[in-house]
Amino acid sequence: MTKAGTGTPPAAVHAPTPAVPLPRRRGVELSLTVVAVLLSVYGYCEVGLARTGSLPPGAVGYGAGLGALALLAHLAVRLRAPCADPLLLPIGVLLNGLGLVLIHRLDLETPNDRAAPAQLVWSALGVALFTAVVAVLRDHRVLQRYSYVCVVAALALLMLPILFPAVNGARIWIRIAGFSIQPGEFAKVLLAVFFAAYLAANRGALAYAGRQVWRLRRLRLPTGRVLGPILTVWLVSVGVLVLERDLGTSLLFFGLFVVLLYVATGRTGWIAVGLLLAALGAFAVGHLEPHVHARVQDWLAPFASIEAGRGPNQLAQSLFAFAAGGVTGTGLGEGHSVLIGFAAKSDFILATAGEELGLAGLSAIFLLYALLVERGFRAGLTLREPFGRLLAVGLASIVALQVFVIAGGVTGLIPLTGMAMPFLAQGGSSVVTNWAIVALLIRVSDSARRRYDGEATP
Repeated sequence: MTKAGTGTPPAAVHAPTPAVPLPRRRGVELSLTVVAVLLSVYGYCEVGLARTGSLPPGAVGYGAGLGALALLAHLAVRLRAPCADPLLLPIGVLLNGLGLVLIHRLDLETPNDRAAPAQLVWSALGVALFTAVVAVLRDHRVLQRYSYVCVVAALALLMLPILFPAVNGARIWIRIAGFSIQPGEFAKVLLAVFFAAYLAANRGALAYAGRQVWRLRRLRLPTGRVLGPILTVWLVSVGVLVLERDLGTSLLFFGLFVVLLYVATGRTGWIAVGLLLAALGAFAVGHLEPHVHARVQDWLAPFASIEAGRGPNQLAQSLFAFAAGGVTGTGLGEGHSVLIGFAAKSDFILATAGEELGLAGLSAIFLLYALLVERGFRAGLTLREPFGRLLAVGLASIVALQVFVIAGGVTGLIPLTGMAMPFLAQGGSSVVTNWAIVALLIRVSDSARRRYDGEATP
């Protein structure tokens, strides 16, 4: 029996269209990873040629070490997340390798304070954590069960540095017997997990509608009842800023929540409220807290120290470095950004890239970050389940917010903060956390591509 007028069996009418399998592209990932390693080794050799006129003796060891780490990470993805996005791992390897090159280049100016060997060890720990996350975490939705454990751990990590002495004016470090970590770096990933789980479960209550809004012309704002969660997060972020004198952590903490709140509800009113509260908090603390106020003053008048006869400060030296780089840069190993001082390898590492790689190289670095963020957004938006979508968007937003805040600070766009440029800057806690972010994005992208082509998620 057939359907009238068509001759098509009834079963064929309702049969689902078979999914077209997506290419896994692990070979593409391996090829791009090899290119990333080779570019990093080329940069390392270029520094040696510029400084001594010969290839550096450690080039083979550096290339072998970075290549072994990259191969380990690739094998973990190939075996445990075969459908993952093929661009995430190569971008991480290239940025990490470039960061090692820049730190090594600055080490040559400070032979008594070498940071590249320690950074390579931390990078190895980061890749080990990356491998463990990809191998052990078979489904990102498992993290949703531990959302409240994550937020308790995150708040504990954020508050812990208050018990330790301030370092360079900010209380964001824990230093014991010469060993130091920055707990806020780990807290941001835990907060992303909690925010994603909380908003996935309560997005209906937060998506205000009807008369439960304040109207200011065409702008629809949520009422006081639903403003409670965002006000709480705002107060906590300002509290962290006041107690730890850390503008960067506060902006990241609050900005992450506002971005995820907008993605969960689709209401632009949350963005308006978030910007308003962030501006009020920054204005108040910028006037009342001396350490933050000093940074605001340096931002408003970066050359005031020169006019006063004290010489250029760090921000002024950073601006000089960018100006000296021009379009094509002075060449690796031939700049003078070490004049920035103690933060040249951490907060101001981007100034070295801007001076020695120029606007062209700096644009390429920003494009790598943009591509990393875009692939994270793509993985999240491909998923239909809200937790995975919010988790991927949150993790990608962490990278985007950090890059904006740090790049804006060292170029004079916004007041300077004490955050680390992802993968590039010196900092063990930062590089380990960034590898964890890439691992989680790979896990989410693997799930997204499996469901897209009809394959069951493990």
